Amino acid sequence: MKLIYENPLSCADDVAGFVLEGSAGIYFENGKMRMKNALSADLGQKSNFVYWCDKAFPPDIQIEWDFKPIEEPGLAIMFFGAAGVRGEDLFDKSLAPRDGQYNLYHSGDINAYHISYFRRKWEDERSFHTCNLRKSKGFHLVCQGADPIPDCKDAAEYHIIIRKKQGKIDFVINGLEVFSWFDDGREYGPVIGGGKIGFRQMAPMIGEYSNLKVYEL
Repeated sequence: MKLIYENPLSCADDVAGFVLEGSAGIYFENGKMRMKNALSADLGQKSNFVYWCDKAFPPDIQIEWDFKPIEEPGLAIMFFGAAGVRGEDLFDKSLAPRDGQYNLYHSGDINAYHISYFRRKWEDERSFHTCNLRKSKGFHLVCQGADPIPDCKDAAEYHIIIRKKQGKIDFVINGLEVFSWFDDGREYGPVIGGGKIGFRQMAPMIGEYSNLKVYEL
């Protein structure tokens, strides 16, 4: 395992190249990045956003970061392996513009895996906590696991790992395996390769992030 990217997410300079889709407030407290929506949650999907790391990563990687939920309701997601459906770079000008509205990411002209790992937006999510893995294009819910993170009032900081190697995806929080899934490349289309990673939040959540690392496997 080789470290190929490291970012403490501690100040504005650390994210100078990141790409924001949608409207958000990105700020820093105690050397850690916090994100919140800049538009009213009453606007629905228009109030949500994605914050992309500008680096492209190879197919087999391990992503690690520290996360703390500060305010809820809301929802946090990590996209990975994101690229155009024909293999274009995620930021290729030929792709349709994206502004944080969810359908543009799961049923538009990009492919990606994404894991929703703090799901407190809707009443049914708050009453039964799960972490969900989806594969897009197509909005396929391919795997679920129980979410070990409590609500904000009891939450600490959590170390999160996504491991993606040769179609196998593992999701781990504080050393606890939440789920493991193997993409056979048939049922939901070909295995997704390399691409960009990005943080998504649904309003009106505030989330805190730090110590982002990516390893090549």
